[in-house]
Amino acid sequence: MPSPKRVGKIEFGLLSPKEIRKMSVRKIIWADTYDDDGFPYPQGLMDLHLGVIDPGLRCKTCGNKASECPGHFGHIELAKPVIHVGYTRLIRKLLRVSCRECSRLLLSQDEIYKILGPVEERNADVISEKDIKKERICPHCGAQQNKINFEKPTTFSEVWTDENGRKIDHKLTPADIRGRLEKIPDEDLRLLGINPEVARPEWTLLTVLPVPPVTMRPSIILENGQRSEDDLTHKLVDIIRINQRFKENQDAGAPQLIIEDLWELLQYHVTTYMDNEVAGCPPARHRSGRPLKTISQRLKGKDGRFRGSLSGKRVNFSARTVISPDPNMSIGQVGIPLAVANEMSVPIRVTPFNIEEVRAMVLKGPVRNSLTEPCGANYAIRPDNRRVRLNELTCETVADQLEPGWTVDRQIRNNDIVLFNRQPSLHRMSIMAHRVILMNGRTFRLNPAVCPPYNADFDGDEMNLHIPQTEEARAEAHMLASVYENILSPRFGGPIIGGIHDHISGIFLLTHTLRWFTKEEVISLVKFNPPEHLPVPGKVEDGIEFWSNKQVFSMILPDDLNLVYRASSCKDCAECKKGECEQDSYVQVINGELLTGTIDKKSIGAFKGNILQRIIRQHGQRRGAQFIDDVTRLSIRAIMFDGFSFGIDDEDLTKTEYKQIDEGLDEAMRDVARRIQIYEEGQLEPMPGRTLEETLEMQIMQVLGKARDKTGEIAGRHLGLSNSAVVMAVSGARGSMLNLTQMAGCIGQQAVRGERITRGYEDRTLPHFKRGDRGAPAHGFVRNSYKSGLTPTEFFFHAIGGREGLVDTAVRTSQSGYLQRRMINALQDLKVAYDQTVRTTGGRIIQFKYGEDNTDPAKSCFGDPVDVQGILENVLKEEV
Repeated sequence: MPSPKRVGKIEFGLLSPKEIRKMSVRKIIWADTYDDDGFPYPQGLMDLHLGVIDPGLRCKTCGNKASECPGHFGHIELAKPVIHVGYTRLIRKLLRVSCRECSRLLLSQDEIYKILGPVEERNADVISEKDIKKERICPHCGAQQNKINFEKPTTFSEVWTDENGRKIDHKLTPADIRGRLEKIPDEDLRLLGINPEVARPEWTLLTVLPVPPVTMRPSIILENGQRSEDDLTHKLVDIIRINQRFKENQDAGAPQLIIEDLWELLQYHVTTYMDNEVAGCPPARHRSGRPLKTISQRLKGKDGRFRGSLSGKRVNFSARTVISPDPNMSIGQVGIPLAVANEMSVPIRVTPFNIEEVRAMVLKGPVRNSLTEPCGANYAIRPDNRRVRLNELTCETVADQLEPGWTVDRQIRNNDIVLFNRQPSLHRMSIMAHRVILMNGRTFRLNPAVCPPYNADFDGDEMNLHIPQTEEARAEAHMLASVYENILSPRFGGPIIGGIHDHISGIFLLTHTLRWFTKEEVISLVKFNPPEHLPVPGKVEDGIEFWSNKQVFSMILPDDLNLVYRASSCKDCAECKKGECEQDSYVQVINGELLTGTIDKKSIGAFKGNILQRIIRQHGQRRGAQFIDDVTRLSIRAIMFDGFSFGIDDEDLTKTEYKQIDEGLDEAMRDVARRIQIYEEGQLEPMPGRTLEETLEMQIMQVLGKARDKTGEIAGRHLGLSNSAVVMAVSGARGSMLNLTQMAGCIGQQAVRGERITRGYEDRTLPHFKRGDRGAPAHGFVRNSYKSGLTPTEFFFHAIGGREGLVDTAVRTSQSGYLQRRMINALQDLKVAYDQTVRTTGGRIIQFKYGEDNTDPAKSCFGDPVDVQGILENVLKEEV
C-alpha cells in the first residue's frame, strides 16, 4: 500500500487547445446523430468512440458495455477563435493593462518596484488593474494606448480620436484579441497573479471546443419510439452546422460582411452552449419555447449539480402525505397509513437465527390488508446482488431457495424507527426520529404537542418520512434524533415540546379554582395512566370520598418534585395586587404535590414549561416525555369534562359596557381635536428632538392607543374568567386580551411603519375627507370592533395596515432563508476540538472556549450556565 501523501496545493488552470485535442478520442465533423437504422454516425455527435448508452453496444474506445463505460471526450475544430463567455472580465482586464503593440505590461520596472517592493520582501502579491493608469504611452515600445470598451456579452472595441477630432470605434475580433494575448510574456502574467504554466490567457479564446461524452448527454426514447436528444446535443448540433457554413464561406472567399455575421452567430451559439442566461444575449430555446439548460444551468442554483444533486437530493425509502392530529398517541410516535407501510421496506440479512421468520415474510409477499396482520416482504436480494420482486408467482420459489447470505426487504411494522421531517428544515428539531404505529386512513398522525419544533399545524401541512436502511442509521436516529432527546431546545435549554392550545386551557380550567371529584370522576380523568392506588381523599362527605383538582394533577408528578414560582396567569389580576385574590399567586409543588397555584403555559407549555423543565433536569428526558404525554391527556379529559367552546356571542357586552366604550371613544376624539387645535394655533410645545408635526402625531397615537386599551379593560371586566377567550388569553393557550379588545371593543389606530396612514390623495388619505383633515377617522382610526362591523373607509384602512404585515412576512422569509444559508456555508468547517477550542479545518483558533463561556446552550437553564433555582430548591429540601 502506498504511503499517505499530504496535498501541498491545488492549482486551477485552463485547458489548452493542445490538451483538448490530446484528451479527445474523436474529431467531430457531422451534426447528425443517428442514421435511418438507429445506429450512431461515425464522427457524429453520438459516435461510439464517445461512449455508449444503448444496451448491447460496446464503446469503441474502452470496449466496455453501457453500464461500465464512463464516456470519452471528442472535439470540434472551430473555423475561427471565439470568446469563452466565462472569461470576458479577465480578457477586458488584460487588454486594458497590456500594450496594444508589444503586449507588455504598461508599467516600467521602477513602477513595478514601487508597487510591489523589493523581490525579497514584497508588499503585495500581485498588481491590480487599479495600479495601472489608463490610456497612456507604453513604457517599453512608446506606442499610444487607446481606450478599451466592453459591451456585454462578448463585444470588445478600441476607441480613439483621429487628427480631425473624429471619434473612431474599432471593433476587435476574437482573432485580434487572441493575437494580443499570445504576445504577453510569462513574467508579466506572473506579476498579474496568473500562472502561465497552467493558464495562458489566449486559451480563454476557444479554437477547439471539447465535446462532452455521450453519457453526459444521453438521448431518451419516447413512447412513440422517437429519440429525443439532450439540450447539450441540440446546442452542439447548432455549433457544428454554423461552423461548417463558416468554413465553406471562408474557403469560397465570401464577402467580409457575411464572414462577420457567421462569426457572430458562431460566437452566439458557443456563448449559449456555455451559459444560456447571459445578460444582453437572447437565450437559445426549444421549439416549444422552453429555454435550453446548458452547461452553466446544469451546475448553478438550487436545482444545479451542487445543490440539487450533491448537497441534497431526492431519495428512495421516503414518503410524503398530509398530517393530522392524534392526541392519544405518545409524542415519540407517528401514525403511518397501512398503504405507506406496505410500500416502504427495511433490509434484513438472512442468518441461521432468523431464517424461519424471514421465510414466513417472503411467503406472505407484499400483500397486507389489515393492521393486525404480520408484515410481509417486497423484494429478495440474492448473494450475487440480483433483486427479485416478490409476487404470487415468485414467493414460494424464493422461500424455498432462501439461505443465509440473502437479504430480504421487509415491510414497515409497529415500533420501527423512522425519521420525520417538515420543510423548511430551519433547525435541528425539524427532523426527528419517531416510532411507528400502523393506522388506517391516508394521513400521517402526530401528537399536537410535537408541533412547535416542526412549526406544523393541521391546516393541510405535509410532512416527509424517511426509513433508515442500516442498523447504524437506526441506532443513530434512536440515540441522537429521537423526539425524547430533543425536548429541550439547543437554543435556550428550555422545553421546545410541551402543552399547546387546548392542553393549556384544559389544565388551567382543571387547576384554577378549588373543585372536588368523586372516585369515578378521578378514575375517568386519569385512566390513560392509572396510578397503583389513589392518594388519601381530600375530604369525605356523607360517606362519599372526594379528591381535589390539585390532588388529581399531583398524580402525574414525580414524588420528589419541589418547585416554587409565580404563576403567569396571575400577574394581571387586579385583586392579586391588593392581596385579595382567591387564587394563589404562586405555584407551590412540595414532594410531588401541588399545594397552591394555577397551572398554565408557564408551567407546562412549549418554550416556557417550568415544571416540565425541572422534571427533565432531575429525572431525564424519558420521564419528561411521560409527563408531557400524561399532562396532555389529562388536560384534554379535563377540558371535555365541562366542555369548551367559543362563538360570536362570547363577545357580547351589555348596553352599559357599550355606552362606557362609546363615551371613552368620544372623549378620545375630543382630546385629539383639542390637540390639533393647539397645534394649528401654534401653541404646541415640541418634544425634545422632534418637530411640531412629529410631536402632534405622537400625542395623537398615544391618546388613541389609551382609548383602545380602555375599551379592552371595560370588555375584560365584564367578560371575566367565565369567558372562553379570556381563559385562552390569561392561561397563555392562544391569543391575548388585545384580540378580545378588538373583537368586542374597538380595533384602534391602523399603522404603517409605526405611523398613522398619511399616503393617498393630495393633502388627504381618501376623497371622502376634507383637505388637511388631521382628525383620527381621516388617518386610519377604526372605531368599530370586529363584531360591530367596519365602515367601508375603516375596512380600507384596515386592509392597508394588514398588507404591511403580509409583505413584511414574505420579505423576511426570503431574507432570513438566504442569510441562514450564507451563515451555514461560512461556519460549515468549524468544530470544537478535543482541547475545547473552536477551530477551522486548518487548525486556526476561532475561540479558546466554545461560546466564550464554555456552556452548551442545550445543557443551560433557559440560557443561564447554572440552574440557580434548582440548587436553591435542593438546599431548602435538604434543610426541611
